Amino acid sequence: MSRLVLFLVFIISLALFSCQQKPPAPNPPTPVNLSTVSSKSVLYYDNYPATTQALSQVDLHAQVTGYITGIYFTEGTHVSKGQKLYAIDERLYQAAYDQAAANVKVAEGNQVQAQQDADRYQYLIQHNAVAKQTLDHAVIALENSKSQVAAARQALKTAATNLTYSIITAPFDGTIGFSQVKMGNLVNSGSTLLNTISTDNPMAVDFLINEAQLGQFRKLQTQKQHEVDSLFTIELPSHTVYSQLGRISVIDRAVDPQTGTIRIRLVFPNNAQELRAGMSCVVRVHNLEQTPQIVIPSRAIVEQMGEYFVYIAKDTIIRRGADSAAAKNEADTAKGPHLAAIQVKVETGETIGANTIIKSGLNDGDRIVVDGIQTLHDGSPITTANRQGPAAGGRGGR
Repeated sequence: MSRLVLFLVFIISLALFSCQQKPPAPNPPTPVNLSTVSSKSVLYYDNYPATTQALSQVDLHAQVTGYITGIYFTEGTHVSKGQKLYAIDERLYQAAYDQAAANVKVAEGNQVQAQQDADRYQYLIQHNAVAKQTLDHAVIALENSKSQVAAARQALKTAATNLTYSIITAPFDGTIGFSQVKMGNLVNSGSTLLNTISTDNPMAVDFLINEAQLGQFRKLQTQKQHEVDSLFTIELPSHTVYSQLGRISVIDRAVDPQTGTIRIRLVFPNNAQELRAGMSCVVRVHNLEQTPQIVIPSRAIVEQMGEYFVYIAKDTIIRRGADSAAAKNEADTAKGPHLAAIQVKVETGETIGANTIIKSGLNDGDRIVVDGIQTLHDGSPITTANRQGPAAGGRGGR
């Protein structure tokens, strides 16, 4: 019996001994590169998606009916005000004009005859040589002939206008597009679109701003002189910066209540015809803020579900109490300063090359992790020993 008890005690002791596990070895600190945050003056551009617009644009329609007999321009080129663009068969309108001119001469001749009759009867009535009724009829005939002359002259004006409409000219200087009709096509008055012409110099550029920025842009509109010459520039679809500078032309009358935005229009010289209506571009507004700002490498920023974070290096705090032995053991195994990566939320601003402006979340003197953030989490131990080279790529996860 005693042997059985001793055997059971041995088994139980063995089981208890086997259940005792050594504490896991502490995670080794992650080697990182640190950078100290400091504010400095920066020059940068606020970017806004934009579209080029013509200041004036007109659809050319036929105002008389007939066949196209002439096209006198090259599509897609610059045309001048009054330049002849299209000709519509004018033979019918020329004939109508000639007929109206002849009718004017007939009416004027009838008026001369009626005037002579009225004058003659007026003389005879003074000598009682003709009935007064005859004079009255002569006067009425004279008035009718005058009205007929006026009507004939108005008909001549109408015929002259229609004849003029058979020649379509450019209403202003601008660029003309593709012709919608060809030689010999029949066009109808008021319904047939011939072409579209739009002004090309200067060229407008429209973009939207948040209503909170309205005061800033109104100040820029009224300010005549700017310390920065390149206040308004645009980046073309080719990713090159347009050589000419712009100015604010119009601020829209109202804010869109659904989006909280308002439209701004800039105008740019376009002597070389580099800008075409409808182009997508980016308006670059030179920021005139003189207050020093915090700028950090973009690769130090981590995006998580639409929010942005940075790891700050903090000295570790050795906790007392139940965990003091484990903390001391971890501290004893580390060499040099005892640092931990603490995750903080930041508000980002404009990106300037490989750097990003931080609007809030960091202070001067903070030490941030700029390399080695891929394996970090909040509270990870870090070390600056055995620094690694800068990570390839830009902002983490952004």
